Amino acid sequence: TRAVEQRVGPLVRVVTVRTRIAPGTKLTRDKLAVRGVPARFVPPDALTDPRQAEGLRTGAELPPGSYLTAAAFATGGEAAAAAQQGDRPAGPLRRGERAIELTVGGATDLEAPPGARVDVVVTGEKHTALALEDVELLALRPGAGNADATGGKPTATATLRVTLREAVYLTAAQNFAREIRLLARAPGDRRRGGALEVPGAAL
Repeated sequence: TRAVEQRVGPLVRVVTVRTRIAPGTKLTRDKLAVRGVPARFVPPDALTDPRQAEGLRTGAELPPGSYLTAAAFATGGEAAAAAQQGDRPAGPLRRGERAIELTVGGATDLEAPPGARVDVVVTGEKHTALALEDVELLALRPGAGNADATGGKPTATATLRVTLREAVYLTAAQNFAREIRLLARAPGDRRRGGALEVPGAAL
């Protein structure tokens, strides 16, 4: 048991959905359940008590058994703005998706609400590259007064919606890169910039 807990963490209480819930549904206790899940597999914004969701309306369809996360809820104004901009509101993770937390630099320059689209720039020892494009930002929390690798600006913890392959790539980047930054996209801008890389020797 100790060996398993070391790999996946202790069981954590999370709120799940009993049956399919349509977008815009007002949640009640009978629609929700609580179960124990290893900490490693729990989304960072998962709810732990059904009372946190009572009376709130969903912003997207929730399939049976899915985790109930803070990203599942959206105000009417946020939903309308997202539809007008061509971006969908943040919703629960779908099959094949992962939520990953990253420590990002230059946090004071980033003005992006949950549901915004961002690009991910990774700086290593010898080059800076555009790692991912058009990724959904699920949450952004200020760091605890820490400075980034350059010592100039504070960091933040960003939660992104990515694929499994992208999650593995970003995990490696977090462990070995000097810095990761997010670039906020203009609302509705879904264009691709392609492969971009700047060697340190060129500066």
